[in-house]
Amino acid sequence: MIDTSSKNTRRQRRQHRARRRFQGTPQRPRLNVFRSLNHIYAQVIDDTAGRTLAAVSSKTLALAPGGTLAAAKAVGQAIADRARQAGVEAVVFDRAGYVYHGRIKALADAAREAGLKF
Repeated sequence: MIDTSSKNTRRQRRQHRARRRFQGTPQRPRLNVFRSLNHIYAQVIDDTAGRTLAAVSSKTLALAPGGTLAAAKAVGQAIADRARQAGVEAVVFDRAGYVYHGRIKALADAAREAGLKF
């Protein structure tokens, strides 16, 4: 039996519901975001080929641990730069069941300001 009371399990159920509606294509790959307590991660994924085109995290940028808005903005800026280097201009934003608020919103806004379209 699945424990439906856990916060992470409920988030994963929302995530799977959303993934039924959209998928990353070569023209518009999926920008996936994962938020942990201390770090934030972003990947640009082509689901049809099953490969990651660009990936950045607050760990790879050597930012201080701690889930901060500044770290999310830096990751958003960096993922947009790496996506454009990989030839990606437009993406589908996948917030992975998280509320579009706080660090998730900061990452998305920074990626948009850096030139990524979604």
